[in-house]
Amino acid sequence: MKAQSFFAVATLLLFSGAGWGAESDDDLVPESTWQAGAAKVAITPSEPVWMAGYASRTRPADGKLTELWAKALVLEDPQGNRGVILTLDLVGIDRALSQSICDRLKELCGLQRNQIVICTSHTHSGPVVGLNLAPLHHGLLTDPQRKAIDDWVDAFQDQVIALVEEAIGKLAPSEVTWGSGTATFAVNRRENPEAAVPQRRSEGQLQGPSDHDVPVLAVRDVDGSLTAVLFGYACHATTLSGYQWSGDYPGYAQVNLENQHPGCVALFFAGCGADQNPLPRRTVELAQHYGRRLADAVDTVLLTTQMHPVQGSLRTSYAEIDLPFDELPTREEIELNSRSENRYEVARAKMLLEQIDGGAPLLPTYPYPVSAWAIGDGPLLTTLGGEVVVDYALRLKSELTGVQTWVAGYANDVMAYVPSRRVLGEGGYEGGGAMVYYGLPTSWGPSIEKDIVQEVHRQVESVSTHEETVPKRVR
Repeated sequence: MKAQSFFAVATLLLFSGAGWGAESDDDLVPESTWQAGAAKVAITPSEPVWMAGYASRTRPADGKLTELWAKALVLEDPQGNRGVILTLDLVGIDRALSQSICDRLKELCGLQRNQIVICTSHTHSGPVVGLNLAPLHHGLLTDPQRKAIDDWVDAFQDQVIALVEEAIGKLAPSEVTWGSGTATFAVNRRENPEAAVPQRRSEGQLQGPSDHDVPVLAVRDVDGSLTAVLFGYACHATTLSGYQWSGDYPGYAQVNLENQHPGCVALFFAGCGADQNPLPRRTVELAQHYGRRLADAVDTVLLTTQMHPVQGSLRTSYAEIDLPFDELPTREEIELNSRSENRYEVARAKMLLEQIDGGAPLLPTYPYPVSAWAIGDGPLLTTLGGEVVVDYALRLKSELTGVQTWVAGYANDVMAYVPSRRVLGEGGYEGGGAMVYYGLPTSWGPSIEKDIVQEVHRQVESVSTHEETVPKRVR
C-alpha cells in the first residue's frame, strides 16, 4: 500500500472513529500500525583530540568539515516489540564501550541486549574512541591527550543515552517501508591498484567482488512526510585523511538527504566493506561527490520506486560466539616482538605482556557479536562485529533473501578485520596483517567464515519462527 493511501485510510478512521473504539489519543491507532521515533545529536569533540583511522597522523585534529553525529531510530511493532538502531559517525567502538552503553540503556530504558544495534560508519576523520585501534596510538598520546579522549568518551556516552530516550519519546504512528537501490563507487581494493582504477572503470575492467546494493528503510508520519531514513553501503569511509573532523562520504550523504527532506533524520550503516574503497579519493570534492551519489541512490528508491510496506512483528536476536584464533604466540615470541623495529608490533606486544602480567592469560577465542532482526515481513537485518569483507554479504544474500537480506559490518564491537575463508587463505592486510593494529594476539582460525555464517543462519531461523517464515527471496 502506498504511503498516501495508507494514511488516507488512517485519517478517515481517525475522524470517523470507525474501527478504533478509542477514548484517548493513544487508542486512536489501528492495531496494525507500527510506531517509530528518531533523533540525532552532534558528537563532534569540542577540543582538538587525536583522530582515529590512520597511523600516519602525528597531531590532533585542527578543524571541522562537517559535524559528527550520533543518531537513533526506534521501531515498535503493533504488539509493542521495540528495537533501537544507533548509528555513529565513528571509526568504531570497542567491546567495553558497547557493553557500557547497552547496560545503561537496559537500566534506564528497559532495553535488552537483543533490542539494540550499534552501527558505526567507520569514518577515518573522527576521534580516537576508547581502546579501539589502541596500538595505533599507544605511546603517542600524552597523559593530557589521553584524558581529553576519556573525557570525550564519557560525555559521548551520556549523549547517546539521552539520544535514545529522546527518540523513544518521539514514538508516533508511522508507515515503515523498504527498498533497495544501487551505487557503484565502491571498488575492491585488494584486486585493483588505486592508480589503475580510473582507466579500469572507464574500460569496464574493475576486478574482484563488490556489493553495490543500497538498502533503504523509510519512515513516514501520518501526514506522509518522511521522518527518518536508514540506509547502508559496503565501502570504507576513507576518502579523506586530513586533520579536520568529517563524516566522510556517509556524512555528506546524510546531510544531502536531510537537506532534501526537511525534518528527516538520515541514518547510515556500513555494510561489509572491509576490502572496498571509494576510488579515486583523497579530496573533499570527491567525498562530497560520493555523498551526493549515495544520497541520490537513496532518493531514487524513495521517490521513483514502489517501496514495500512492512507488516507483521519485529523479532530480534543477539549472541556472542567464541570465534577461534589461530595458534597463540608464546610469551617468548611476544617478548621478541616487543623489541621489533615496527612500533606497532612493539605496542601490541607491550599491551599483551601487560595483560598477561596482570593475571589475564591470552584466550584462544574472541566473544564475537552477531545479531539478526526480522523487521516484520520486510528486511532481515544481520549485524556483524569488526571490519567484515564483502564475501559475507554476497554469501548471505545468496543463501537467504537476496536484497531483502541486509548485512551490516562495523557493528556492536569493532575488534579486528573479519576475513572470509578465501581472504584468510590469500593473506595480506585484510587476511591477517591488520590484526596488529587492533592489538589481537594472532590471526583468526580457519573456521571463521563457517562459524559466523552458521550463527547467522541459526539466528535468522530463531527470529523467523515466531509468527512468519523467512520471506521469499527478492531478486
